[in-house]
Amino acid sequence: MPWWSWLLIWGVLVAGLVAVLIWCAVALFRKAVTTLHALEALNDQVSSVDLDVPSVCASFIPAVFADSAVLLRNVEQNRADRGHRSQVRRDARIVRGKLFPTAR
Repeated sequence: MPWWSWLLIWGVLVAGLVAVLIWCAVALFRKAVTTLHALEALNDQVSSVDLDVPSVCASFIPAVFADSAVLLRNVEQNRADRGHRSQVRRDARIVRGKLFPTAR
């Protein structure tokens, strides 16, 4: 092969690479612009909603500084509440099951 054919082949390959990179950059730019417009619309919608949400962070106390007896009591209370909710769901399933004539 003559030397100019190698230049032609590599020139076409490099030009194709540059074209693909430019096409990807344009597509990515269009998606970014579309995303920014959607975020602006979302920001307008969120800012128009007036929510009076109490601050949860104001009542936050790190567990490191809390009394261990209080923490243990909270854990036990959460376990008892979870057990109660589980029993209520179980009772509801039993009641639903007794409504079916073929339930066992």
